[in-house]
Amino acid sequence: MAIQYNAPSNTSVIKLVPLLVIIVLVVIAYGSWFTVDQGERGVHLRNGRVIGTAEPGMGFKLPLFDKIVKISTQTHTVSYPKLQAYSRDQQPATIRASVTFRVPEDKAAEVYAEFKSIDAMVDRLVDRQVPTQIENIFGQYTAISAVQERVKFVMDVNQALKDSVHGPIEITSVQVENIDFSSAYEKSVEDRMRAEVEVQTQKQNLEKERVSAQIAVTKAQAEADSQLAKAKAEAEAIRIKGDAEAAAIKSRADALAKNKDLIELTKAERWDGKLPATMLPNSTLPFFETNK
Repeated sequence: MAIQYNAPSNTSVIKLVPLLVIIVLVVIAYGSWFTVDQGERGVHLRNGRVIGTAEPGMGFKLPLFDKIVKISTQTHTVSYPKLQAYSRDQQPATIRASVTFRVPEDKAAEVYAEFKSIDAMVDRLVDRQVPTQIENIFGQYTAISAVQERVKFVMDVNQALKDSVHGPIEITSVQVENIDFSSAYEKSVEDRMRAEVEVQTQKQNLEKERVSAQIAVTKAQAEADSQLAKAKAEAEAIRIKGDAEAAAIKSRADALAKNKDLIELTKAERWDGKLPATMLPNSTLPFFETNK
């Protein structure tokens, strides 16, 4: 059985031409417009050659000939979790760091022209420098000083990386998130810190004992001074009392010596009016004298 093929008539072809024209016009119109988001810059290419950049918003390009490549100008961060380095005192360490960067708006075309993409730029400019600069700076510190002077260490790394990276990129900051030393070194540090704490504790105890001893000495001295002052006061009181009594006795003796009648008066004042029950022969009565 033979198959017959009927060629399309001229009338059918003529009917298809307007439809094809409409399709072509739609494709051309659709491909003539583009949009660039905020935080991006568009690199305008014509037949593969950079002819300018496009700001955020809607723009026009020649269909089939022009192309827009978008380059992000936002802040990006790339992490480096296991950087190996040696300190000045030959202590190995694993450092976790991250680098924050951005592409300046006026450098978007340069990024595409030199690297085609941000990832390629980071690979060539940043990834090669970060391990080298951190290793160099870390080698200027001892293990303990890198920890104790962490802020200065990070500042030195920031400056070193900014000085070494040249290109259409702006290094915003470098963060050193962690420094891990070997288990043996960390144990030695722990033992040393424990020993230092013990020494400080002993010093504090000695200082406490010294202060307590000083307080005791001060109290004893104060007590001794108090007793001495009390004794001196008592001795002075006794002396004054003795001087007064001696002065009184002397005054009385002088008075008696000058006036014999005062002696007899004193005797009379002290007599109770009773005569002695027993008297010796030829003795005289008290207070009664006879003139011879």
